[in-house]
Amino acid sequence: MDLKAWLFFVSAIAILGHSKLAAAQNHHARRELAADIPGFISIDCGSDEDYLNEATGISYKSDKEMIDTGIAMTVFSDFGNIERRLLRSLRSFPNGTRNCYTLRPEQSKYNNYLVRATFGYGNYDGKNMTPTFDLYLGPNRWDTVNPETPVYYEIIYAPSTDYIDVCLVDTGHGVPFISTLELRRLDNSIYQIDEDVALSVHRYSIGMKTTELRIRYPDDVYDRYWNPFPYDNPWNPIATNSAIYTKGNDNPYKVPAKVLQTAATTMNASIPLSYYWSPPDSLSKYSFNFHFAEIEKLGAGQQREMTIDLNGDRKLAESVKLDYLKPLTLVQGDPPINGSLVQFSIIATEGTKFPPILNALEVFVLRELPNKPTAVGDVEAIMEIKELYSVTRNWQGDPCVPSNFSWDGLNCSNDNPPRIISLNLSSSKLAGEIAASFSNLKALQSLDLSYNDLTGPFPDVLAQLPYLNTLDLSGNKLTGSVPEALVQRSMDGKFALRVGDNPDLCLQLAPCKRKKKNKLVIPIVASSIIAVLVLLSTFAALAIYRRKRKRVAKSNIKSQSRRYSYSEVVSITNNFKTIIGRGGFGSVYLGTLKDDTQVAVKLLSPSSNQGYKEFQAEAQLLIVVHHRNLVSLVGYCDEGDQKKALIYEYMSNGNLQQQLSVTNTCVLKWNERLHIAVDAAHGLEYLHNGCKPPIIHRDLKTSNILLNEHMQAKIADFGLSRAFVNENDSHVSTRPAGTLGYLDPGFQASRIFNKKSDVYSFGIILFELITGQPAIVRGPVKNIHISEWINPLIERGDIQNIVDPRLEGAFNTNSAWKAVEIAMSCIAPVAIERPDMSNVLAELKECLAQERSQMIATKGLSKRTPSELESEFAPHAR
Repeated sequence: MDLKAWLFFVSAIAILGHSKLAAAQNHHARRELAADIPGFISIDCGSDEDYLNEATGISYKSDKEMIDTGIAMTVFSDFGNIERRLLRSLRSFPNGTRNCYTLRPEQSKYNNYLVRATFGYGNYDGKNMTPTFDLYLGPNRWDTVNPETPVYYEIIYAPSTDYIDVCLVDTGHGVPFISTLELRRLDNSIYQIDEDVALSVHRYSIGMKTTELRIRYPDDVYDRYWNPFPYDNPWNPIATNSAIYTKGNDNPYKVPAKVLQTAATTMNASIPLSYYWSPPDSLSKYSFNFHFAEIEKLGAGQQREMTIDLNGDRKLAESVKLDYLKPLTLVQGDPPINGSLVQFSIIATEGTKFPPILNALEVFVLRELPNKPTAVGDVEAIMEIKELYSVTRNWQGDPCVPSNFSWDGLNCSNDNPPRIISLNLSSSKLAGEIAASFSNLKALQSLDLSYNDLTGPFPDVLAQLPYLNTLDLSGNKLTGSVPEALVQRSMDGKFALRVGDNPDLCLQLAPCKRKKKNKLVIPIVASSIIAVLVLLSTFAALAIYRRKRKRVAKSNIKSQSRRYSYSEVVSITNNFKTIIGRGGFGSVYLGTLKDDTQVAVKLLSPSSNQGYKEFQAEAQLLIVVHHRNLVSLVGYCDEGDQKKALIYEYMSNGNLQQQLSVTNTCVLKWNERLHIAVDAAHGLEYLHNGCKPPIIHRDLKTSNILLNEHMQAKIADFGLSRAFVNENDSHVSTRPAGTLGYLDPGFQASRIFNKKSDVYSFGIILFELITGQPAIVRGPVKNIHISEWINPLIERGDIQNIVDPRLEGAFNTNSAWKAVEIAMSCIAPVAIERPDMSNVLAELKECLAQERSQMIATKGLSKRTPSELESEFAPHAR
């Protein structure tokens, strides 16, 4: 049998069950129905009910209460085997990069477990395109799944935690899915493995007919899969019906008698039973378990004797002697085998007349586990927080590792194990009191719970977090007083504390006390209030008069950002030496702070079209709105009608309009454009959905998307932004805003801006990134809108002429078409048909993932398929 045929055979048998056991095991199955098998977790993914597998007697559970993501689907293909029910349903994960099951066995920590995941595509989605995706065990990659035929993956693992995460990771090559997930407790005395290694397993019953189906539970008490092993001449299959003595200490591995009742030998004692293969890489490491039992009745006093040679230079055993019908297992210890050629030979000892024999073989591929899971205490705390507040973010798998899959809103340390050091749950619809679970995040340095619906007293436990230096609880409904220790640390400048917009929260060193109501003092209090109001009115009038006469400035901007004097602004800008832009407020100057940090200083011009209200609005927005994809405010100056400035972080790569200009000789690459689109979508999605109340930009365009030295995009110019009155409002009253080409056509009729107006503008920006054309395309006769320019090309399916010709075809066609589809959905004529920015962001991330996958494949770095993996240990008899 050639290698190609052998690989097809392995794939075909990988999922088949015991057809001949169905009737024979019915009694056993009914016996097990009353209780689950100890140490077993069996999940039929996508199934709508629990049930008993009649073939094996194993109870399978539905996953509908085990995972809160994914879609349950039904497979209509008939895989033609007794276990077809296990493949009749699956769970598909079209959303999110990483989706995980968390298994919690009764005894997990530092105990050996076999984890098995099964995949049967069966064209469930009607696309007839088999996906490929990655399979992760906790924070470490396990394998790449390529389910062209039904296939399973087994791994032996000793977790260092009380739970085991099994995750499916979207690599941009189709939607991940899973059919079944199984966990089996193993005896710790077998399969000795280190904490930082797992064993990917392939198991064979030698001499078993290829027409027979795999052996598993109840024959194997651990429910290990034993598959037929294809053999070529000169191997000679043999079998017996005699009982194998599998009880007691002679068979610690509990190899099923049915497995040991078949074997293979060579034609005579002079021919070794040999295996050899060339792994795809010489770094992979392998080890083996050889299982023997003498099943031929030899003459009196005669005994089969063998040696096992590894790679031609190492003896696994000098002499192996077999007793009739008694099992024997030889385990290859350290070091494992590796190299460009891997082989072993079972050789009859010199002088014996009986050929070598082998009954069963286990092949282990060592999988290193370099990523340590997040500290257990942090995981338990953040999972409690997720459950208590029903956090709707896609928090799946390990919170911190790998870093590219870390949970949204978290930052983690590089410690071993990693610790959660920052948590941002701002505007996450959290309700109720602040849970004590937050205080269990002992390494926390920054906590942002602002603009939620948190109630109750200020929790004292937060003051006990040893490393906490930033705490934002503003915009909630907390009561009582802030702990004195935090107030003092804040006053000393050692702690950033934000507790504004909590009407009933007291921020002072003395305890806050409520005065008891007393009917007798009401008239006195009322008289006092009136007197005070009269005095305040008088003082206010005098203050206004003095301000008009002396033009003394007092800022109305409430901020924890630094306030600069006008003389400092002059110094920062070197007397306004370098202009780097102009806007509605006036000129923008390059500045340098005392620590040599470069900044952009926006100076309000006396002749500006926008006045102090707009200046104040932009400052206030930038003070309360913080996101990595929004331009941050460093400080401000507010000293008089002509001495007002906003000081921003400096974006050294200018704006997107400049980058896309035909005059720019450094052309943005396709993947850079997608990164910019994702960055901008992040920023706009935060304004729309992360801020309470939501904020719309009203003038989104390429010149308002700035780029820093790392080409990270950030949205700027909040001068005309307005917040909704409340979350349910669908619009805001307008004032002239927007720019020709980016302006929502619906605005002309309604004169109303809303979120979908920003989405339209974003769609135009996306088209500019794709095509390299401006929003208004200049033509020989007249100028036309970019949507009019691109529509005929889309109708012709001419993606080559849609994408910026300066890229010279260096882009992935699939990701380009997806980007075009996203842009088209954003500029739908009817606003209600346009997607929310959260959907736009998710689609753009998938688009970027497609491009990344194509780049990896182009560079020859694509991950190996299961068929390639099988070829690593595919034996060749000789």
